[in-house]
Amino acid sequence: MNQEWADKNKKMQALLGKEASFREGIEVLIELRNDLFGLIASIAENYPPEAFSAMPFAGAKGYQSKTLAYSMWHIFRIEDVVAHTLIRQDAQILFAGGWQERIKSPLITTGNELQGAEIAAFSEQMDVKALCEYCKAVMESTNGLLRELEYKDLKRRFSEEDRQRLIDSRCVSTDENAFWLIDYWCGKNLLGLLKMPFSRHWIMHVEAMCRIKNKLCQRARKGVDPIAYCGLSCDHCFLTEWCGSCRTAYNACSYATCSPNGICPTAACCKEKGIDGCWACDGLRDCRTGFYASAEDTNAIKALAMFIGKYGKQELLTVLDRLHQTREFQVIQEIIGLDPEKGLQILEENRLQ
Repeated sequence: MNQEWADKNKKMQALLGKEASFREGIEVLIELRNDLFGLIASIAENYPPEAFSAMPFAGAKGYQSKTLAYSMWHIFRIEDVVAHTLIRQDAQILFAGGWQERIKSPLITTGNELQGAEIAAFSEQMDVKALCEYCKAVMESTNGLLRELEYKDLKRRFSEEDRQRLIDSRCVSTDENAFWLIDYWCGKNLLGLLKMPFSRHWIMHVEAMCRIKNKLCQRARKGVDPIAYCGLSCDHCFLTEWCGSCRTAYNACSYATCSPNGICPTAACCKEKGIDGCWACDGLRDCRTGFYASAEDTNAIKALAMFIGKYGKQELLTVLDRLHQTREFQVIQEIIGLDPEKGLQILEENRLQ
């Protein structure tokens, strides 16, 4: 489990166990959920449609054997059902907001009954943008519920009537791989539901989504030029596992994700000019387009592009390999990033070693 998430989850559980710290525990839980949702939203916004029905770990044991779209649906259908049909006893977000039609989902269930190719086929049908919006609506609704709770509510247990209401909703399949959920939820008190599925269930599936996404990025980058349009080496970037590079549809570069439609202006400029990268542009030194707009913060990248213009990509990769033997990525940025001309000089000095 991701250590930061694990620590926050552990802290939340300890705080919820005492009346004096209960309210703080709720806020830690919501903070954890917001952190996790930020990752989900980033994946939904920055990866191509085909990524969401791909199964790079098909047949494997564990949550990573699913798809990105299925994982999103599954996490939030379970939460929607538990928060509204079981706890609040009101209309689920899926139905109250007409989300099933907007998402284009053929199911209203949690999806536990689906296996293998069924998961991929189900995932292909969904509108990922609408799915992400539904997930956000469920999360925000549940966060509201969490803030309404009192410490005394944590001991609340569920009755046979509650169990029957879940069955009657038909949101849990009668398939043996799904139906057990009803007894599982009803066997817990409210505190147990806060721990699972409102927190730990998220963590397990989001970690699986990261493994799926990273594998897809690795596949996308295979055989692709490792030098980005701006001059950055994807092989030496701290986003190596996250990003498929700006030369693929799996671009999750930090600058691209902040740009309209997830398209880095630097990459767009190079494509428009029909050049391989910024090093082939006569206006490189004075450029303030896209990634270079931040001046000192990105001068290190400009220095890399200038170096490529003089010595080529392979020579840059050799120099960066040498630098990275003793320095972290961020430190290299600081060393060569104050001024592009000085940065170029430093790279040249390391070339001669």
